[in-house]
Amino acid sequence: MELSREQWSELRKNTPLTLTAAELEELRGVDDPIDLTEVTDIYLPLTRLLNLHFTGSKQRSSVLNEFLGHPERRVPYILGIAGSVAVGKSTTARLLHTLLARWPEHPNVELITTDSFLYPNAVLEAKGIMHRKGFPESYDRRALVRFVAEIKAGAPEACAPIYSHLEYDIIPGARQVVKKPDILILEGLNVLQPAPPTALAVNDYFDFSIYVDAKVEDVRHWYVERFHKLRRTAFEDPKSYFKYIAELSHEEATEFAVNVWRDINERNLVENIAPTRGRADLVLHKGADHAVRRVRLRRT
Repeated sequence: MELSREQWSELRKNTPLTLTAAELEELRGVDDPIDLTEVTDIYLPLTRLLNLHFTGSKQRSSVLNEFLGHPERRVPYILGIAGSVAVGKSTTARLLHTLLARWPEHPNVELITTDSFLYPNAVLEAKGIMHRKGFPESYDRRALVRFVAEIKAGAPEACAPIYSHLEYDIIPGARQVVKKPDILILEGLNVLQPAPPTALAVNDYFDFSIYVDAKVEDVRHWYVERFHKLRRTAFEDPKSYFKYIAELSHEEATEFAVNVWRDINERNLVENIAPTRGRADLVLHKGADHAVRRVRLRRT
């Protein structure tokens, strides 16, 4: 079913706003104009829905344990968030991470991005696919599925590699340890990709999934604007993989960004990411101003 922004915002009911403007400033991404009105109208109804879904998931698990005669055990709830580069899915993930953790029913919420499961650059270069970084084949799919399966099975802890956007690579030996969360949020470009035949996909373990959507031309504009913002900030760091881009002229940088978008990000979006939109339980569709204009919700 499709709901307008106004219809969706009414579903907030009396869900309280537990986020301050200062906290939102820290959570939003580069060049993302999200404000507290957006949080109130879009994300509070969403957290209310997810809280209800989480509670229902626990009840279903209890019924199954009772039927099997097994002792009660807590099964982590897994939320997947997909969408294009520069569409704002990382901001969505960080917002939900913060807001969901403030519900008393599930205070332990963890956030992992699939960037952590990219192959190291040395491996991508050896495979000859460095130019396809971010495409499905650039991820260690088996390691990602194994990590999520361990979380879902209630393992005492599971470890994920750590990716550095500054260095544009996996940090050797670094690990993020996740210990039996109430909710695990997994955010990434390809989290809704179907599995190869006879294999499991990471989304087979999801309890709920969200796709952040927008017109391709809008995302292209956001990507170029974000690129220039990064060129004036993060890319100036001496440790940045993209340090050389900070030294380009505005025109040269724009041409570079447009080419990267056309040859890599838009191609990946059209070929791999957008076709998975129909697999999501909920789609947030943004307008040109980044604000969510309508919401599509799967009812079954």
